[in-house]
Amino acid sequence: MENHRENNSRDIAVETPEPTIKVGKRQTEQEFVADDGCGCCTPPPPKKNNSAGAKKEKKDSYVLTVLSLLLLLGGIVLDWQDVSWFEGYIRLAVFGLAYVLVGWKVIWYAGRSIARGDVFSEFFLMTIATFGAFYLGEFAEGVAVMLFYVIGEHFQESAVARSRRSIKELIDNRPEEVQLIRNGQAITVNPRDVKVGEVIRIRAGEKVALDGTLLSEEASFNTAALTGESRPDRKTKGEKVLAGMINLDKVAELRVTSLFEDSTLSGILKLVEQAAGRKAKTQQFISKFAKVYTPIIVFLALSLTFLPYFFVENYVFNEWLYRALVFLVISCPCALVVSIPLGYFGGIGAASRNGILFKGASFLDSMAGIDTVVMDKTGTLTEGVFQVQEVQPNRISEAQLLRVAAALESHSSHPVAKAVVAYAGNIYAGDEVKEVEEIAGHGLKGKVNGKEVLVGNAKLLQKFNISYDSSLDSKEEGLLLVAIDKVYAGYLSIADKVKEDAAAAIEQLHQLGVKTTVMLSGDKDSIVQKVARELKIDKAYGGLLPQDKVSHFEALQQDGKKIAFVGDGINDAPVIALADVGIAMGGLGSDAAIETADVVIQTDQPAKIATAIRLGKKTKQIVWQNIALAFGVKILVLSLGAFGIASLWEAVFADVGVALLAILNAIRIQRMKF
Repeated sequence: MENHRENNSRDIAVETPEPTIKVGKRQTEQEFVADDGCGCCTPPPPKKNNSAGAKKEKKDSYVLTVLSLLLLLGGIVLDWQDVSWFEGYIRLAVFGLAYVLVGWKVIWYAGRSIARGDVFSEFFLMTIATFGAFYLGEFAEGVAVMLFYVIGEHFQESAVARSRRSIKELIDNRPEEVQLIRNGQAITVNPRDVKVGEVIRIRAGEKVALDGTLLSEEASFNTAALTGESRPDRKTKGEKVLAGMINLDKVAELRVTSLFEDSTLSGILKLVEQAAGRKAKTQQFISKFAKVYTPIIVFLALSLTFLPYFFVENYVFNEWLYRALVFLVISCPCALVVSIPLGYFGGIGAASRNGILFKGASFLDSMAGIDTVVMDKTGTLTEGVFQVQEVQPNRISEAQLLRVAAALESHSSHPVAKAVVAYAGNIYAGDEVKEVEEIAGHGLKGKVNGKEVLVGNAKLLQKFNISYDSSLDSKEEGLLLVAIDKVYAGYLSIADKVKEDAAAAIEQLHQLGVKTTVMLSGDKDSIVQKVARELKIDKAYGGLLPQDKVSHFEALQQDGKKIAFVGDGINDAPVIALADVGIAMGGLGSDAAIETADVVIQTDQPAKIATAIRLGKKTKQIVWQNIALAFGVKILVLSLGAFGIASLWEAVFADVGVALLAILNAIRIQRMKF
């Protein structure tokens, strides 16, 4: 049992509203797509367009690309057959038309970029490289460079759109209408028009549009959209039902507890959207690198064209210009600045399917390097649902002990208090309770029927110099001690259940290379040590007040460890904020913990901590694979191009081909199972 008063926010596990995930202003759809940071690979955002218009524009672009490809292939065949009439202006017209069909937008964007002061964009590189090829009479190669560049852009746009859709399909499928009960009649309205306190009806098979409490006696729901688990969740009257759940068996009615835009599902969607805009360090580095790298490449290409004049005998301008054009085409950083953000975006999408929400790509990187995991106990490793096991009075009757304890506890929202009240029933009805005071980390003090009553842990009685049976200190069970008018009156034993996957979670963490697992808890130390032994946790500290948790955590940080902290209560928020990666249990967790955390586990399963680390490691692995692939191939072909060995055809592969391979590798993570 967690220290009785350490966290009074966990009443959420019993019957209070689920937390709403609060995030900032929703990003635009353009921002939702992975931002490459340099603007060189994605055209400037077009003006707002309706869906039909956007689809038509995309279709027209594909048609022009196909026509250009047909003209290029036709021209190459005619060149190969050495057709007599296919020369001069006719040859230029065929290849020129093929070039214009796909190149006009690139040239336009190059001009726009230069006008904005961004001279060294990818559009500029493609334009001068292809113009140079036409100048040299290499029409087919000039068209090929532009055509395959545009085809690569189509693939990139498709990959990003697919990533975006995969996430939105998972969580942005909120119902467009809901049945509202007004004056005994069911009317169909937009869920945005429903107010808090109104009643809605959910038919079998329908998705819940708004958070609410169940008014029907019972109902079964599929919670996969929120938790990643499709196992039916049986709810009874008064329990919380969240937007995104699917009613499985019969008509149910809910009383709405939050507006549409404040629902749990809306919060998750906003959280994932915001995550796409928060860059990892690798991503930030590549964006900055591209801004420096591209102008350097342009100046190197100029040097490759003109400097040999001073050092090479029989210098031929066109020969060295061709080498410089190859150099320029190969140099485009597209594979890096598109595939890397896409890799992180894919990681965020894969995490959301597993019931894990990363608030930014940077936390995927951080999770990959975690070597120490520190955890809270109640609500994190245990269910956080308490039950009274025993009532042991001292000098009074069992009924009297239970009555005064329940009367005072009825003024608390803590899960332990609710367990006592539930066990007592209405035994305390009519009792007068006054001057209730909550003493953080200790318990409650107040007056019941004129008598001063204390209910809490041993530290509470010690604080008021009340003697009690010292043998109770050695008991492993969680005890709630009671004193009446400064005299020890007995105790209630309270039990909490360890979560089913807690032991497996600790084992998986060790298998993933986590060197140390630590449990910090406000609960009685004997209970904490018992749970630690059961779960094979390396270190455990009990009897901690909120400030003690911070002190222990700071001591761990001084050892230079890379630490993740997992908690669910308001008292955990300071430690979550201090951690390299703060993780909150999103189902049972308090608003403060969820607000402060970098990662939110919607399923409340400890095993998802290991899943988050695996996701971080795999995402980082894919990102570095792309970096190695892009740099390796580019350096090789750049070197060959500088010595005149590689042609523009090899340059096309080094640029567009590598970009496509990197993109395919990046989206691979979305199909993986974790």
